[in-house]
This record gives sequence, structure tokens and C-alpha cells, in this order.
Amino acid sequence: LSSGASRDRGIGRAVAASLPRALAMQAASEMASVSFSHVHIYCDSLRELQEYKALEAKLNAFVASAGAALAREGSADIPAGSAAWRSLVAAHGHPVTGEKDPASWSQCRQDIVEQMLVGLGWRITGALDTPETRSFVVTSRDDDGVKVVVTAHRSCSMRELAGSPDAAQKRARLEDAPAHFEAANLARFSMHRAGREGIAVLGFAVAPGGLERLHARYRDSHPKLLMPGTPRGYGDTKVLEVYAYYRGEKCVSDADPGTVLRFVERGDKDESWVLPGLRRVPAEFDPTSLPAYCDHWVSNVVSREGFLDTLNDTLGFTPKVDFNAGVVAAGEAQIESTVTGNEPGSLLKDAGVALKDQSQVYLPINNALSEVGHVHLYLKEIGQGVQHIASRVSDLPALVQRANDVRKMTGAGLSFLSIPRSYYGCLTAKWLSSSAGIDLAAAERVVAAVIAAGIADRTGAVDLDVTREKVAQALPADVGASVVEHVLRARYSNMFALLRDQVSEATYMKIVRNNILVDIQGGDLLFQIFTTTVLQRAPGEEAPFFEFIQRVCSEKRDPATGQHRPLKPGCGGFGIRNFLTLFLSIEVSKAAKARLEALAAEKTELARYYGRMVDAFTAQLEESNPVLTAISDAMTAEGEALERGDAEVARVAAAAKAQGQKDLMTVSTKYKDIMRDFRASAPAGA
Repeated sequence: LSSGASRDRGIGRAVAASLPRALAMQAASEMASVSFSHVHIYCDSLRELQEYKALEAKLNAFVASAGAALAREGSADIPAGSAAWRSLVAAHGHPVTGEKDPASWSQCRQDIVEQMLVGLGWRITGALDTPETRSFVVTSRDDDGVKVVVTAHRSCSMRELAGSPDAAQKRARLEDAPAHFEAANLARFSMHRAGREGIAVLGFAVAPGGLERLHARYRDSHPKLLMPGTPRGYGDTKVLEVYAYYRGEKCVSDADPGTVLRFVERGDKDESWVLPGLRRVPAEFDPTSLPAYCDHWVSNVVSREGFLDTLNDTLGFTPKVDFNAGVVAAGEAQIESTVTGNEPGSLLKDAGVALKDQSQVYLPINNALSEVGHVHLYLKEIGQGVQHIASRVSDLPALVQRANDVRKMTGAGLSFLSIPRSYYGCLTAKWLSSSAGIDLAAAERVVAAVIAAGIADRTGAVDLDVTREKVAQALPADVGASVVEHVLRARYSNMFALLRDQVSEATYMKIVRNNILVDIQGGDLLFQIFTTTVLQRAPGEEAPFFEFIQRVCSEKRDPATGQHRPLKPGCGGFGIRNFLTLFLSIEVSKAAKARLEALAAEKTELARYYGRMVDAFTAQLEESNPVLTAISDAMTAEGEALERGDAEVARVAAAAKAQGQKDLMTVSTKYKDIMRDFRASAPAGA
């Protein structure tokens, strides 16, 4: 999405898109300047620091011994990597992970610190033990990047704290323990989040002198959101904590005491790490781990407009883009989402600076429009809260390949959402005829031959490991050899239509193998991937997850000077194509899992029902993709026109975008009706 885009306030679209940005820049100078600092997770339990450090040492030894098995290019040697991991048991034992079978890996009941250490190569760089809680800071290899603070009670799970909140209160006041590490915080969060683990706090760094202004804003406009005793001083560092959301209508309803926004104005004499009370601990990173940086943090809320207004009142945040119900509808499940953020005025000189910039804060906000789907269930089961955190890296295919390979070798770490193969491309006679320049009859014979040879399945998904030689052997004798390349390209034909020769075949294959989502706006690329849920106790429970992205910003030149223009934060947008894919994939995963369970229970009718759901969600994605492309192209054209002051072109592009959204809503309504009919005739047990 172009950073020039804005919400339509009911006036001329070109004016509406440029005026709020100018006003926001002016208003921002009157607000406290904030940037990303940390997120704070509350979990059921944590192990001793020395045991995690023993795991880190074993992981570093593993990377050193696995060698070529973890090579970034090509397919990893999983058996060799597994053997290297097993060979370390005599010297290192099984710290944290225990002895695990990679084939039985499950996303449930995982140690979140272990997952980050193993799956991402991150390390513990800070720690604090109090008589009641234990806390660690987990970071990537760059101190200026992502910081995840994790805290657990030393004797009670989150569920136990929710069931007996007085237990957290019945202890002596620990004068030396900072308030943000008190057990009462875990008890409060747990009581208002169904006893669940979760991402409890979003932490921001505040520029010198800004915390008092921010406190005054909350005191004057949103006093109900101020937590008791805030702000607090720790030497020359100040910490302001506020409740993030209202329970319902802004100002009228009470504060929701769950999720917290924390603002930290650090003093020059503060020697703590990330937060007052935390001490630095040494850490050694393996050479395959990548630095990661905060990109955006996403909330599921009851009142999206209320949270948007609160952030505008207190921080001067303004909406950057709306994803309407047509863009984010999966069958009957419908939501709306708005990305809001600050206006730091950052113009970044090159890709390296753009990667590391933490001054641009983006906070996407979702609300449910139907009583079906992930966001609705999240709010119903858990309540308002942080759905996921997104981190930015320089090489997303490498990060995902590493995480997948390490999980398959060790049985520990992270897994990612499955994306339908049709998202990347499938072999069809119509596509092959157009791509290879052969007549349709010949293309149909090629497709039939390839399927008969087991190179592609009946949906047209081509084997990812097939060789050129095997494809050539399967082709009819009267078909030219050049068709081989097109059959192989069918594995990523949709991606190739977007990116052409901007990436290599090896990168295309990494994208497909690792379920990476791709979007393009103008010349800017966005690579995205979402983990399966983390902090999940039982299958089927709603829980948060992680997102990782790579932004590839195109270099644009000023036509007047010929010089490279500075890059803007957020190049590549927020994946308008992929937003729908994410929500459809969540629904597909649930339906596919239910189908397998039904088959295992020999419930044929129920399995057929869930199979039809999978087919319907996949068909919606296929039908929506060209419409999403048209919307994305129109949004890019609109933003570029506004940047150069061409109001007429901006108006035409805005009209094309609006038409695309109407077309997408038509598709959405069609599949909403289909899913409603499915559910109306659902068999017993559905």
C-alpha cells in the first residue's frame, strides 16, 4: 500500500487522501514521539536460566556440526541433520526439549522460549528472578531489533492464577521488584483472558520529555485507561502503563483490564536491559540466525473505531488503510481491519536503514462482523487482545527454511500455516496453452500425460521434487522440449505472473516449499508468513501467533534530478492479497483437520462435509485473486498519483479501487451463502 493512502472521510477522495497526512504531520509534532520497544508475554511456566543456556550451547554445537545439512541453498539433508542432533546427546543431553520424535511434533503445550531459541535462533539476553516471578528477554542478534519479554509465575500457571487471584495478592510487597514484574499483573491478565497465556503488553520507547505529555493526554481524554499508580519512576527512567482497550464504547464503558500499553522513557543513568529490573546476560548466536525488527502488532477488539480514536487522541496515530469486509471474508466469516500508526517523518536512505527502522509504528486493528470465523472466536474465547506480532527480516525464505529444517531434524521449534497449492500455481491446459504457445488440444494431452506419470495430481499441483528429465520422459512425443520448463513453472505460475524474473527459480521454489505469501505493489515486494498458533494448550483453542515479513523496496528516481528518492517505511504495504489468504487458510486448516479426524473415526458423511468446506474456501481464494490484484494495482496507482499531485489520475484510480471492492464483496457474498447452506445441512457432529 502506498503511504499516501488514507481513509475516505466522505469528501473528494484525492483531497481526503492528502489532507489527513498533512494534518497528521502537524499534529504529530504536538504528540509524544514513540517507537517500537518490546512485547511482553505471560506464560504458564519457565525453566531455570542455566537450562535454557544449555540448550543454546547445544543448538550452537548443532549448527556447527550439521554443516551442509543446514545449507541455505537447495534442499536440506534432513536425515544428516537428525543424525547430527542425536550425536550431541552424549555431550549435551536433552536440555529443555527432552527427547523428541520430529514426526510427532505438535504446536500445543510448547515452551515459547524454547520455540524462539530453536526455531529462530534467537537467544536469552536478559533475565530477572523475583520470589514470585521469573522473566527473560529473548532477542534476535541485533540489540536494536525485536525484544520479547517473557514472564511466568514461579509456582502457579496462568489458569491457576485466574482461578485463585488472591494467591497473587497474598505476599509481602517486594520493594526492590519493579511493578511490571509483579505476580498481580499475571493474575489480572489471566482473570480477563480466560486463564490463557498470551501477549499481554505492547511496549513503546518514548523520546525524552514525551512521557509527561502522554500522561496528560490520557489523564485529560481517557482517565479510565490509566492503571493505578502510573507513571512510576525507577531512577531517572519513567514507565507509564495504560489499559489498551475499553470494554465497549469509548469513554462510556469501563476499561478492559487485560492488555496493556507500556511507555518507557529511559534515563541516561539506567543500566538495565529493556525494562527496569532486567539485567543483561551473555548470549552467543549461531551464524544461521537472522536479525529481526518490529514491523507491526495486531489486535482483535470489540470496537475498532473506539481504539482508533483513542490512539489518535493520545498518540496522534492516524489510519493508513482499511481492509473492508469484502477483502477479509472467508465464507461466512467476515471482519474489518484498519492499519493505524504514527507519522515519524522517516525517509530512509537505503534498504539497510529501512530494514532496521523502528520509528514507524503500525498497529493493525481487527473487529468481527459475523459470529463465525477466527476473529469472532478469538474474542468469544479469550476476549480482546493481541492476535499476532509481525517481525521484519532481510531474507524471509532463509528464515523459514531454517525453521522448517530444524524442526524436522530436532522435533522442536516453530511450524507455519499451510497455504493451498493453488495460491502458487497449478498446471491447467488453458494456462499451459497460453504460457507455452501450444494449441489447447496439445496442452490437454500434456496435462493428461503428466498426471498419468504421477508428476501432478488431479488438481494440477506439480511435484515439487520432480526433475526435468522425468517431465521430458512423460511428455507426448510430438510436443516440443521447451514445454518442460512451462510444466515446471506451473509450480509457481501465479507467483511468476507477479514477479517475472525479479527472483530466481531457486527462490521461487523456496517460497512454494515454505508456504510464503507474496504481494507486490508498484515495484515493491512483500513476503509474508504466519506461524501456527503459539501459547496454545489444546487443539482447537484460539491463541496468538507470529508473523514474519520481508519488504523489498524498489528504488525510485526523482525525474527532475535523476537521484534516488528516499525509501518510505512500510513499502510493499500489508498484503491486501494475502489478508484474505490468511483468513481462508485458517479456515481451511480447521476444516482439513476436522476432515482427517472424521475419516479416522470412520464418519464418512462428516468427512465429506468438511471436504466440501475445504473445496469451497479454496475456490473462493481462486476466484478472489484476480479481483485482489486489480484492487492492489489501483491502490498503488492512487498513492503514486497523490504523491506527484495528480488529483485526476488519483480520482480514476480510487474509482477503480472502489469497483474492485464491490466485485470482491460480490464474491464474498456468494461464498457466504454457500457456507451458510453447508451449515444448514450439516450432518450430526459438525
